Amino acid sequence: MPPLTGHVTDQTATLSAEQKATLEQSLTAFEARKGSQLAVLMVASTAPEAIEPFALRVAEQWKLGRKRVDDGAILVVAKNDRALRIEVGYGLEGVLTDLTSKRIISEVVVPRFKSQDFYGGITAGVDQIMRVVDGEPLPEPSRTSSENLGDVRQYVPILFILAVVVGGVLRSALGKVPGALVTGGAVAVIAWFIAGAVSMALAAGAIALFVTLLGIGTGRHGYGGYYGGMGRGGSGGGGFSGGGGGFGGGGASGRW
Repeated sequence: MPPLTGHVTDQTATLSAEQKATLEQSLTAFEARKGSQLAVLMVASTAPEAIEPFALRVAEQWKLGRKRVDDGAILVVAKNDRALRIEVGYGLEGVLTDLTSKRIISEVVVPRFKSQDFYGGITAGVDQIMRVVDGEPLPEPSRTSSENLGDVRQYVPILFILAVVVGGVLRSALGKVPGALVTGGAVAVIAWFIAGAVSMALAAGAIALFVTLLGIGTGRHGYGGYYGGMGRGGSGGGGFSGGGGGFGGGGASGRW
């Protein structure tokens, strides 16, 4: 587990000393003004873990954010894995929502990472996180159709499972046609939030409607939580430490 020694930890030697100092100064000033603790962690890889459980373990170990306020967040970048995640403390989940975190990753950070501009991507992402925490809304999305399609492909398995399982339950509870209509509408709304494109949302909703009408997956199924319980460790050493904030898996991930 990387020790917490400052707001910016780069174990890949990607950022120059000047770049790290600039980021550190910005995040320190934000903490002094707002109280919220934000941090950046760059590692080569999170293997054998996926980035989600790794980021949550780091966040719980570092305890970013004030105790009982839980206003911490961390941007984790796994450079060789080409993966990143924004992990959000309990207290910021109302403003730095999963959807907002996903938009920051997809619209702000990833385009710069694709051009190998890691410092630019991190700086822009951190700046947008600070703006959101300060209460400023995100600008309107301006993604290309290829980026939208990439988002939909990433969530196709989830949308299909949702259509099968929820559709089966609603079909049994409401009847064949009403259950299919409700399921199709719900999946269409979710797809629209993910892709931001009406055509893709309508296509996803239509597929969900037909899956439910065909009766695939009828019956009731239980869901478990995505994250298991993880122990909370102490804060890292050095001149900077977390304030005792708590995390529960909120945030979003992405790839470039």
